Amino acid sequence: MRVDQTRSAAQLEEQTRLPARPSGAAGVLVGLLSFSRNKPLGAAGAAVLVAVVLVAVLTRFAGLAPHDPLAPGVGAKFLGPGGDLFLGTDQIGRDTLSRLMFGAWISLKIAVISVLVGITAGTLIGAFSAYAGGIADLVVQRVVDALMGFPPIILALGLMAALGASDRNVIIALVAILLPGATRVIRSQVLSIKELDFTLAARAIGAGSVRIVLRHILPNVAATYIVLVTISVGFAIVVEAALSFLGVGIPPDIPTWGGMLQVGRKFIDSQAWLAIPPMIAIAVVVFAVNLLGDALRDVMDPKLRGR
Repeated sequence: MRVDQTRSAAQLEEQTRLPARPSGAAGVLVGLLSFSRNKPLGAAGAAVLVAVVLVAVLTRFAGLAPHDPLAPGVGAKFLGPGGDLFLGTDQIGRDTLSRLMFGAWISLKIAVISVLVGITAGTLIGAFSAYAGGIADLVVQRVVDALMGFPPIILALGLMAALGASDRNVIIALVAILLPGATRVIRSQVLSIKELDFTLAARAIGAGSVRIVLRHILPNVAATYIVLVTISVGFAIVVEAALSFLGVGIPPDIPTWGGMLQVGRKFIDSQAWLAIPPMIAIAVVVFAVNLLGDALRDVMDPKLRGR
């Protein structure tokens, strides 16, 4: 009887044992396939972003654009879509398609750099502020409250007016917009994490504050950090396009989606098709980013993972 019970227990353990997960490239492929099957909209958004990034990189470094985006007189001015110039030309005869492709590189470069800097800085400030507490946390949060008191576009316009129009200053303005929100979100999580048992145990054995934050707290907010980065990219693209549209962002000679939209607005009565390509590009990329961000949030947030 005991032998049968032992055999039955061994068989039950064998049946309920989880299969070993593949490692390396095979594990990444399995994870991507699982993500695509469970979150098809998120996978579609990721595919669109990959395609846009490839076009932007190849345009910048491999000359994928059919014409020089800065060269005037490629065709007659206000040439309509069709023929060799697929999207036509602008008011000085520049190829709209080439400018749209090069504008993808400018918009994505500014958005990615500003988001990585702003969200990373906000994460570090929020984590150390929440863990330190006391006067330090009070001072940091009052500064964050002051920054969040300004509407984002007003704060960006003020910084651009003070710093001048350039891609570097647009990045600075976007960092100033993104940092307070990331600080507030991460701080709210760290306030609860720092009271958990593993943090108290690390403090009891004499671990320093920097080590506890870097080794024990930050890994537990990594999922939130990734979701913040993903969602903020779309917001950064919209703000950069808005600044260029208002004429205070990237200089007008550099092709950007917002600058192209501004040109299209000027001639909206007679050449309405000039505003359509950058409008569609902005809408598609921001929509794809939001789809991917929502999918990542559902996958990485333990509260939403089972829904």
